[in-house]
Amino acid sequence: MRLTILGGGGFRVPLVYGALLGDRAEGRVTRVVLHDLDAGRLSAVARVLAEQAAGDPDAPEVTVTTDLDEALRGADFVFSAIRVGGLEGRAADERVALAQGVLGQETVGAGGIAYGLRTVPVAVDIARRVARLAPEAWVINFTNPAGLVTEAMSRHLGDRVIGICDSPVGLGRRIARVLGAHPGEAWIDYVGLNHLGWVRGLRVAGRDELPRLLADPDLLGSFEEGRLFGPQWLRSLGAVPNEYLHYYYFNRETVRAYQRAEKTRGAFLRDQQAGFYEEMRRPDAAALTAWDRTRAEREATYMAENRDAAGAGEREDDDLSGGYEKVALALMRAIARDERTTLILNVRNRGTLSVLDAEAVIEVPCLVDANGAHPVTVDPLPGHATGLVCAVKAVEREVLSAAESGSRTTAVKAFALHPLVDSVNVAHALVDGYTAVHPGLAYLT
Repeated sequence: MRLTILGGGGFRVPLVYGALLGDRAEGRVTRVVLHDLDAGRLSAVARVLAEQAAGDPDAPEVTVTTDLDEALRGADFVFSAIRVGGLEGRAADERVALAQGVLGQETVGAGGIAYGLRTVPVAVDIARRVARLAPEAWVINFTNPAGLVTEAMSRHLGDRVIGICDSPVGLGRRIARVLGAHPGEAWIDYVGLNHLGWVRGLRVAGRDELPRLLADPDLLGSFEEGRLFGPQWLRSLGAVPNEYLHYYYFNRETVRAYQRAEKTRGAFLRDQQAGFYEEMRRPDAAALTAWDRTRAEREATYMAENRDAAGAGEREDDDLSGGYEKVALALMRAIARDERTTLILNVRNRGTLSVLDAEAVIEVPCLVDANGAHPVTVDPLPGHATGLVCAVKAVEREVLSAAESGSRTTAVKAFALHPLVDSVNVAHALVDGYTAVHPGLAYLT
């Protein structure tokens, strides 16, 4: 089976390859094609993968190419993890937003809109090429903003594009661990949009254990989200939010923390990863060792500003391990081998949430088999959550409309309607600021 990874020079590609190395079952991935526009980054990542595979005669073969069409032809699965504009673009997204006093995070608020506006046209082009060159391929999308990009691609690929994210997986794992349950034996009642969802229940052997967690302040204070949001707020909600909801519930404090930070997250990662890729220019560099060292630092500083604003302290060692590569592998296995499983994924709504139309991409538990991912029926969201989901989905639709039409006016509307942008004048200033620093937004007129 052939897997094509778009964004193959990206820093986290070795996580995916490491997961593939552990798969020995029949029908596994035997060939990996890395595609990237940057040949130097491709070479660096290929060196890390070669060291990962050292001594393993059955390791998947790795090839690299900068030709997108060549990468797509013959693919069984296409894993999309591109970053349009690179980390310099992410740093600019943060900088422009913070100058206006609003959040610049890459998937939430103004930064997420800017990222979406320059990513959607590229993602749509990829979707059209997949439909033409590899019509039987399944596309697994990790490109952010994941829900928005998945919806854009679904307009050309239908249900053959599925979005993944490691946030719900990590959240469910942490809650199960605190409750003394095995994550693989727990049913996680999770629903929302990507980076905008809530765990409303965790069932083990038919019994919902979440009320026990919410009733115990010590348990609530013993894991990441409990420290981030505070036990009192979680009890008020009657649910455990995805960590990204901290940007909504504690927006003022988080923006201040970002403004005080010596570097934004994007600028930190830009400089850190530039150091890694520069080190890889040396032929004698130990590629895997350098990558492991850089990754550990990257994970330890994840959402540092939010934890600083909340006084949540350092992340626990068990949370420094990502997880999206495991979701991707489980998804490929389920489809390729008809190994039925349940995963939290980004898929078209199909009536799952009655407040959204059938084509809206949502993030919910899905039953996965050889025919793809099928969203599981869920209970309606409470009013406060419904309001946020509908508001953010409306913004996503304006982003898609702006990307399709090239309308600057529609782009301003997308920013102005977002719950974390507090003025139409600020929305105008954001569009001016982003079009000034991003050549990829020149299409907005």
